[in-house]
Amino acid sequence: MTIPRPTTVPSVFRTAARLLAANGHHQGDFVPDPRDQKSTIPHSLRPMSIVAAIRCVVSGNPHWYSPLAEDAIKVLAGRLEVDGEPAWNNESFWLEIHVANWGDVEGRTTECAVAVLYAAADATAVSL
Repeated sequence: MTIPRPTTVPSVFRTAARLLAANGHHQGDFVPDPRDQKSTIPHSLRPMSIVAAIRCVVSGNPHWYSPLAEDAIKVLAGRLEVDGEPAWNNESFWLEIHVANWGDVEGRTTECAVAVLYAAADATAVSL
């Protein structure tokens, strides 16, 4: 799937939502089989976590960091609760873990992840 690179946090959320809708949401590490032991499909075409989707749409690779992707992860972490708790730390690593933990809740579906990303895009666009 060829996706134009987003340049704002709301466009990151919308583009990541479309990527997850196309590839599927993955619970666990960034992508299934991250060490390519069983698959030769490029990581950007596999189902992926929300964090991986955000990074992928910004940089083209679900593992690469970028300032825009980290800003989007920070905004999303501020919107999500895991077990009724908000993100408890403002450091990038812990915000990433918070978003990943939200995505890893048992039964979390692609549709749910996509809906949250679209809602975050709409809320963020209004607040800018």
